Amino acid sequence: MAEEFYFNTKTRQVEVGKPSTWSHRMGPYPTREAAERALQIAQVRTETWDDESADDEKPDDT
Repeated sequence: MAEEFYFNTKTRQVEVGKPSTWSHRMGPYPTREAAERALQIAQVRTETWDDESADDEKPDDT
């Protein structure tokens, strides 16, 4: 099984496997580099979801 990388939001460190509690863990990510960008990835995803939600709330022009 391939290693899984996690970002610990409390320590701000990348961890291999699950040494910390789930409440401080983001992931899994396929690479250490991706885990290092966890907060950036989450921000982009949140912005995308916000944009999609705003589009869903617009009235149809039919």
